[in-house]
Amino acid sequence: MLIHGDGNSNIILGSCFDSKDWIINTAKPNVILMNPPYNCQRISMDKNYVKTWSSSQKEDPSKGLYFVKWLANIINEMETTAIMAILLPVACAIGTSSEIKKIKADILKQNTLDAVFTLPNEIFYPGASASACCMLFKLGVPHQKSGKTFFGYYREDGFKKKKNLGRVEQMDAQGNSKWKTIEKEWISLYQNREVKAGLSAVASVNADDEWLCEAYMETDYSTISDEIFQTALNNFLAYQIKEGIIHED
Repeated sequence: MLIHGDGNSNIILGSCFDSKDWIINTAKPNVILMNPPYNCQRISMDKNYVKTWSSSQKEDPSKGLYFVKWLANIINEMETTAIMAILLPVACAIGTSSEIKKIKADILKQNTLDAVFTLPNEIFYPGASASACCMLFKLGVPHQKSGKTFFGYYREDGFKKKKNLGRVEQMDAQGNSKWKTIEKEWISLYQNREVKAGLSAVASVNADDEWLCEAYMETDYSTISDEIFQTALNNFLAYQIKEGIIHED
């Protein structure tokens, strides 16, 4: 905020779980942007939720998804609506654990999963290496089983990783930003709910389904080259050696 010259925003020092009254009476949000911790410790998490953990559980079993449920419940209690965009680990979208599936089901009772965007690898470089996605919810609008959720496979954003600099924007041969062109297409695909092989899909999903584009989009085979195919084979061979499936002589 300081870097961008923002010195007028309300900043609350403390846990969101202790700020319910402020959210309801002062903030009254209609747009919520969140990047919760993915491994929140007992001491920092909602005490009522911690009571449901097993005695051996030290970190948030929902991987951050509980934050959606907690804030959604407040919006539902206010009998209003809001848009929430939240960055979460891909594990939340895959949702293989019973805890994550349960929270997904609770969320969809009164809220809609509007879209999920698979983000670039190492999006947080150099700070963290988590694989993340962005989920977009319409809070206060019950999820319709017949409705369609948009899924974007937004991996390649025109940035490259550089040591000591982080992810750096790349330019084309004419000196134009690659990101600006990519951004325009990504937004258009989402706004028009357009399906494009290798980039986007739409599907009706529930709490038991995967919330990732990879599960529903068609593969764009036109982008596969000999080099990409060879790299995939090399990675697969390396995996087999690592797991002891085959042994290198």
